[in-house]
Amino acid sequence: MNHKIAIVTGASRGLGRNAALRLASRGVDIIITYHSKRDEAEKVVAEIEAAGAKAAALQLDVSQSKSFTQFAVGVKAILQSKWQRNNFDYLVNNAGTGINIPFIETSEEQFDQMMNVHLKGVYFLTQKLVGLMADGGSILNISSGLARFSFPGYSAYAVMKGAVEVLSRYLAKELGARGIRVNTLAPGAIATDFGGGAVRDNQELNQHIASLTALGRVGLPDDIGGVIASMLSDDNRWVNGQRIEAAGGIFL
Repeated sequence: MNHKIAIVTGASRGLGRNAALRLASRGVDIIITYHSKRDEAEKVVAEIEAAGAKAAALQLDVSQSKSFTQFAVGVKAILQSKWQRNNFDYLVNNAGTGINIPFIETSEEQFDQMMNVHLKGVYFLTQKLVGLMADGGSILNISSGLARFSFPGYSAYAVMKGAVEVLSRYLAKELGARGIRVNTLAPGAIATDFGGGAVRDNQELNQHIASLTALGRVGLPDDIGGVIASMLSDDNRWVNGQRIEAAGGIFL
């Protein structure tokens, strides 16, 4: 039986890496993308292969939408050479960066960077790849708890994530005829190197978030990777056009 194949963007570290490994543990083959750290990406490929799945790494800057046509050509080539297939099954739009700057100080350049990475990138990368996706596939767009609750300093980032949540519903509607499900996963604050590692390394911030969370701690990558793997699987085949928050019960 052919393994399912997932593309996970930004999977050389953090949540993307964890999701790729959790998918691999369920027998899903993975194409990961990385921005600049090829050595980290190759380590993840080796970890996936050690888990018994096939894997490949492709370079991608999600802020450069003009590069997506060429990226899709690369995806098609590797699908054929490594898997003897013309399509893949799952897309996880995970890659991203964050900024924490007060609204009043946010520059147009910083706003545009957030838009290019988190909104334009997701919109046009999905558009370029969906033609290579098998009918009955699944797309998961990664949003943020910050699209529901507001922490000062994250306006530019959160606005883009809010837009992605709307986009997910539209994609679910427009791709439904092909049996492709589209959902949004909104993690809460997770202890990774995202945003300079503030949640992980700033003890005061860590404790503050923990105090606001019903389960009494901040999230870890392991709390999210399994949710991503589950959301893509047939276990959730009737969940479509939804926003799932995985945040331990923050701001309930």
